[in-house]
Amino acid sequence: MLTPMMHTPICQRLGIEFPLFAFSHCRDVVAAVSKAGGMGVLGVAGYSAERLKQELDWIEAHVGGKPYGVDLIVPNKYEGKGQGASLEALLGGLPDAHKQFASDILAQHGIDASVIETERKNAGGFARNLADAGASSLEVAFQYPIKLIANALGTPPPLMIEMGKKHGVAVAALVGAKEHALAQAAAGVDIIIAAGTEAGGHCGEVTTMVLVPEVVEALRAANIDVPVLAAGGIVTGSQMAAAMAMGAAGAWCGSVWLTTPEAETSEIIKKKLLAATSRDTVRSKSRTGKPSRQLRSPWTDAWEAEGAPKPLPMPLQTFVSEPPLRLIDKLADGGHAGAQDLATYWVGQGVGMMNEPLSAGAVVQQFKEDFARAYERLATAIGE
Repeated sequence: MLTPMMHTPICQRLGIEFPLFAFSHCRDVVAAVSKAGGMGVLGVAGYSAERLKQELDWIEAHVGGKPYGVDLIVPNKYEGKGQGASLEALLGGLPDAHKQFASDILAQHGIDASVIETERKNAGGFARNLADAGASSLEVAFQYPIKLIANALGTPPPLMIEMGKKHGVAVAALVGAKEHALAQAAAGVDIIIAAGTEAGGHCGEVTTMVLVPEVVEALRAANIDVPVLAAGGIVTGSQMAAAMAMGAAGAWCGSVWLTTPEAETSEIIKKKLLAATSRDTVRSKSRTGKPSRQLRSPWTDAWEAEGAPKPLPMPLQTFVSEPPLRLIDKLADGGHAGAQDLATYWVGQGVGMMNEPLSAGAVVQQFKEDFARAYERLATAIGE
């Protein structure tokens, strides 16, 4: 079977063969997908400028000259924005009840929570990203030949859009509603990622099947020529083909890479993901203060239970949840049974179709072949 090499506007603009975009926190995945004809996009939320430079140096050395991108989180709305709040001030504002609740979950699973406060004080990366609106990360990123830079929450800061235009780098942003898409386009975004509620991580309430054509049509009606990438639950080439049939220019995927050998996920998480069904995720504010989809576990169940504390606004809930979750991950890797039970990770509902551990390059090839089969089915159906 011939696999597609596309010559669509977005492929030509970004210099890629196949409009499959791989969001990943793992540089190995980013390089592998780009080398296979798609575009790897490195998630760098919370990175220091020094670490970002190290990661991009590695990608440059291993991507073989292929295009890649970077994804930041600089939300428009969060607790303390514009108030110059320090990390110490933010941590000081955490209610004791929330911290105790998190510690109690650990204790119920045989985990000593006494080190959590130390972990919280080391949580400065995300706070730093918020404090300077991502400026330090942007300065580093634009020193490299990236082809795309994305903001994962809200409209990109003006500096990102300005630097994108200056360096000829496409600026992308995720949206969960057509109104958000119109606002992003008005702000000067070059690519809109329509992320349905099936998506892992931060997501809205509208399904991908509804959101993608709704966003495409809203932009068309407003006479706005901005390509739309479909995201949310997409883990196969046939789903990608369906999204493009609805007007999308390609697919933005994150979850499907989590079970690859290159991914940053631990063996425990990989095992859980491969065994999970599409019903084994939950959309909750308990991790960051904004709705995000993750693998269900006793940790997520506790926060969703009656009587649990109401999640705090971003970034306060992040400082409540992330330090315990990092400890859980560390202990789970060491064989702690209670921690392995609690372990969770951001993942979308497509996890139910992620049943085989393939390499990142093999996943891209599988997408291409599945896409081609879907196209052939449609062509046959209409008599071509």
